[in-house]
Amino acid sequence: MSADRVDRRRLLLAGGICVAGAGFGTAWYVTTRPQPPAGNPLPVEVGDLAPGRLRTVEWKGRAVWILRRGADEIAGLAGYESELLDPASLHSLQPEACRNPHRSLRPELFVAVGQCTHQGCPPALRAGAGNRNEFLCPCHTSKFDLAGRVFRSGPAPANLVIPEYRLEGADRVVIGES
Repeated sequence: MSADRVDRRRLLLAGGICVAGAGFGTAWYVTTRPQPPAGNPLPVEVGDLAPGRLRTVEWKGRAVWILRRGADEIAGLAGYESELLDPASLHSLQPEACRNPHRSLRPELFVAVGQCTHQGCPPALRAGAGNRNEFLCPCHTSKFDLAGRVFRSGPAPANLVIPEYRLEGADRVVIGES
């Protein structure tokens, strides 16, 4: 057997091992996926938060957003699912109670970790195309809708992370507890 054939077989064997390892790693991640961050509860008053306004608080060394969405913003969360990477949030870190189209316990209150899922940069709330507000990561232009769902056009691989949280009445969010 020639040396070229032996080298080619070794290369194919090495490539096969790499592909098998990547497949095993992906399967392991999907089956043992981590849960959204929880612990060290932080109560936040939101009674004075007007529709369309975003409040940022620090929790466990991370920026956490609380956005009060208006009725038009809630209605605007539908109709462009084909542009999203994970529109049903099937592969996202979020509490089970937030696995819905608005990704929140109540449609008007959106709570998310304010870090892009690409490299952890802080996206900013801005007016997007078609008079639709969005979060834009200025570093690599990943875009997220007001439910934290990522658009296909950028490098971010997943929707924004939704931490464990609960509501205390109409005016208080407790981050870190369910």
